[in-house]
Amino acid sequence: MLIGEVARRSGVSARMLRHYESLGLVGPSGRTGSGYREYSEEDIRRIFHIESLRALGLSLREVKRALDDADFTPSALVDDLIRRTRERIAAETELLTRLRRIHAADPAGWEEALQVVTLLQALGSKSADVRQRAALASASSASSVFPGSSASSGSSADEVPVPVEALVEAALGEGDPNVAGALRWALARSGDGAPALLAEGIGSPVAAVRERAVRSLAVLPGGEAAGHLRDALAHPDPVVRGHAALAIGARGDTDAVPVLVDLLEEGRNDTDAADTLSVLASDTATADRIAHRLVERLARSTTRAPARGRLTQALAGIPGTRASQALAELSHDTDRAVALTATYLLQLREAR
Repeated sequence: MLIGEVARRSGVSARMLRHYESLGLVGPSGRTGSGYREYSEEDIRRIFHIESLRALGLSLREVKRALDDADFTPSALVDDLIRRTRERIAAETELLTRLRRIHAADPAGWEEALQVVTLLQALGSKSADVRQRAALASASSASSVFPGSSASSGSSADEVPVPVEALVEAALGEGDPNVAGALRWALARSGDGAPALLAEGIGSPVAAVRERAVRSLAVLPGGEAAGHLRDALAHPDPVVRGHAALAIGARGDTDAVPVLVDLLEEGRNDTDAADTLSVLASDTATADRIAHRLVERLARSTTRAPARGRLTQALAGIPGTRASQALAELSHDTDRAVALTATYLLQLREAR
C-alpha cells in the first residue's frame, strides 16, 4: 500500500508519516519498482498503535520505547501520565478560576483587569507582608464601591475590588494572624456573597478551616451572617460553637447563653464568655435566666473545682436578686475556694 493510501486510511498525513519514519517509529516494509514507499498491513497496525499511544498523551520518544522495548511495562508510564494529567487539570482549573474572578470584577478596561490580576497574585504570595498589603488594598478597593464603609475616605475612584470568592479562599487558607485579620477586614467591606461562602467553610472537614470560617463570619455585619452564626451554635465542633456564641452574644442574641456557659465550664475564652453574659444580662428576666443556668451548672456533680470557680466568678457580672441569692448560697459551699470567692463577690455587691 502506497503512502497516499495509508494516509487516507489512517488519518495521518503523508508528511507526518515521513516524520515518523525519520524518527524510526515506523517505516515501509518495502519499495515499489519505481521506488515508492510500500506499507504492509503490519506497518499500518503499528501506525494505529502509534496514534493510540499519542492520544494518551505520550511523547513520540515514549511511544517508540513502548513499541520497541520488549521488557517495557506500561504501569509506571501510565502512573506518570496520570500524575501529569492531574497536574494539567489543576493548572487549567486554577486558570479558569482566575479568569472567572477577573470576569466577576467586571473591569472596564485592561488596566483595571491587570489591577485585579496583580491583587490576586499578591494574595497567593509566599510573603506574609505581600499578602497583608494585598488584603488591605482589597479592603480599600471594596470601600470605594461600598462608600458607606468608614474606610472609604481617600480611596481611589478607579480601584477595582477583588472578587469576594478570592477573599474568602484566601481567608480560609491563611495561617498568619496579621494577614488573617486584614482579610477579615476586607471581607467585612466586600458586600454580598461572603456570608454564604464562609458558611460553606464551616462545613469543611479541616478544623483550622472551620475556625477561620466562623471567625471571618463573626466580623460580617447584617442578618445573613448572624443567621449562619446562629446555625453554627449547633455545630459538632466546640471551637466553632464557641466563636459563634461570642459573636452573636455580642450582638445581643440570648440564644448564645448555653454555649457561653459551656465556654466558662471548659475554660475556653472564659473571660470573653463572662463579659458577653454580663452584656446580655441587660434586663431582669434575662439576668435571672442566666443566673439560673449558671447555678444549674454549678450544681452538677460532674462539674470540676476549677470550672465551679469560673462559674461563680461569672455571677459577679449578672445583676438581679437571683444572682445575689446564688452567691449567698455559694458562700457556704463545701469547696472553700468557691465559698471565699462567693463571699467576696457578695460583699462587693452589697457595697454598691
